[in-house]
Amino acid sequence: MDKETKRAHHDLGGVSKFMCEPVDIEPHGLTAFDREVDALRQMLAAKKLMTVDELRRGIEAIPEAEYHRLSYYRRWIRSIADNLMVHGVITETELRAELEGS
Repeated sequence: MDKETKRAHHDLGGVSKFMCEPVDIEPHGLTAFDREVDALRQMLAAKKLMTVDELRRGIEAIPEAEYHRLSYYRRWIRSIADNLMVHGVITETELRAELEGS
């Protein structure tokens, strides 16, 4: 990447701020939430309601402050929800009602 090209906030490779932080290489298990989000993504792909590319684009579109605040799978669920609303599978009103009811 040349020096004139602005790096997107999700593009952290080689950023010195993050290079000094140790990388956790220990295996760690997934939470029930992580598994459920992954299963949802797989079901949506199988039903041709969302592609992996749409998931990635949705994650990359999350505003910077929120992107850095959210965990890995919370970024996924944010992207999934946004994609489902864009495709008209759910409405924002339906999503808010479900979130308020849980």
